[in-house]
Amino acid sequence: MTSALFSPLPLRAVEARNRLWVSPLCQYSCEEQDGMPDDWHLVHLGSFARGGAGLVMAEATAVLPEGRISPWDTGIWNDAQRDAWARIVRFIHGQGALAAVQLAHAGRKASTYREWTGSGSVPASEGGWTTVAPSALAFDGYAVPEALDEDGIAAVVDAFGEAARRSLEAGFDVLEVHAAHGYLLHQFLSPLSNTRDDRWGGSLVGRARLLLHVVRRVREVAGADVPVLVRVSATDWREPEGWTLDDTVTVAQWLREAGADLVDTSTGGLVPDAVIPVAPGYQVPHATAIRERSGIAATAVGQIVDAHQAEAIVASGQADAVFVGREFMRDPHLPLRAAHELGAEIDYWPPQYRRASFKRRPALVAAEA
Repeated sequence: MTSALFSPLPLRAVEARNRLWVSPLCQYSCEEQDGMPDDWHLVHLGSFARGGAGLVMAEATAVLPEGRISPWDTGIWNDAQRDAWARIVRFIHGQGALAAVQLAHAGRKASTYREWTGSGSVPASEGGWTTVAPSALAFDGYAVPEALDEDGIAAVVDAFGEAARRSLEAGFDVLEVHAAHGYLLHQFLSPLSNTRDDRWGGSLVGRARLLLHVVRRVREVAGADVPVLVRVSATDWREPEGWTLDDTVTVAQWLREAGADLVDTSTGGLVPDAVIPVAPGYQVPHATAIRERSGIAATAVGQIVDAHQAEAIVASGQADAVFVGREFMRDPHLPLRAAHELGAEIDYWPPQYRRASFKRRPALVAAEA
């Protein structure tokens, strides 16, 4: 069978072997609170590459210490972290997958407890810090952030650029800018969290300015060969007063002009009281709209759990690829299983695991004959 899901996808100078990709999955597992990925991250991400993913995206990786979602997040703001990531990237490459990293700053949603440790903001006495945002408006239940001034905004742009440089030095093939889920760049985009009256707020042009500055800087560092992705929340699910799909389509056009190659499409995360109609594939239509209306490639995410569902999304042109999160955590060998279920021929079963490869059912063989 010819499978759209298992067809390669070229991205500038690299190519993903298939279109079933691993979403960034926060692990909150830097126990020393130093941003250093360790053996947990090696095994966590390496298992997905071994399992046949086309692209493996590392978790939201902070460009500054104060950009971490929690004190236990990974980072890439220093060279030691870069070198620790390089070991993981080498293993991912050794399994035939592309290695990607999501560069992130959590803004007002930083300095929080991991879900199994507590809730709300972590105090300074336990390793927390004062958070920053476009405006001094707290996320419900979290500490009030400080509004960034001009110097602080410039430092954020510089930090994304330096993190991109270190990521390339670590060997990552693909860079993603995190502008979704209520984190800093999304906070600047949405009028629900950005009430500034200077050039970084107000109109859509003003609210999108920081994201475009960051993407241009990352593209400058990446050069002509490295793909740059941008994860967006296509809607706050609070229309008409919040960030909308129409806003996203417009900004996606600007992102393409700024050098982005693909929009990684999610939704929500900015406000806790949004009513989100969660269902299988519920975010796919947003990716389709962005793809069709802005002219930029787009991926879909959100309750994509079945091989035939993923195949239909790609084959019908609703998205160029799919990012999958929880289902990969349930089954790190999801692509190997999906290829079997779709009847797709692949040549990257790990040789150590070949004796466990799925066998074609006799009834299927007879029917094809």
